[in-house]
Amino acid sequence: MTIKERKNEFIQKFLKIQNEDIILRIERFMEMEKRAVDSPMSKKELNSRIDKSEEDFKNNNFTTQAELLKKYQ
Repeated sequence: MTIKERKNEFIQKFLKIQNEDIILRIERFMEMEKRAVDSPMSKKELNSRIDKSEEDFKNNNFTTQAELLKKYQ
């Protein structure tokens, strides 16, 4: 399937969405991805985020996959 075909398929699926929350989440995701492409993280920023994530994990400051699934079901 070509990129053009995939875009057309995505647009058709998107047009059928009736839930405003889903549309908002898609919009947020697209904006986040656009920012990531427009301004990629430096190596220093990446290492800083990794360090923060490891510290959060050590301090039990995280949400499990099971908790996330329960929240969004």
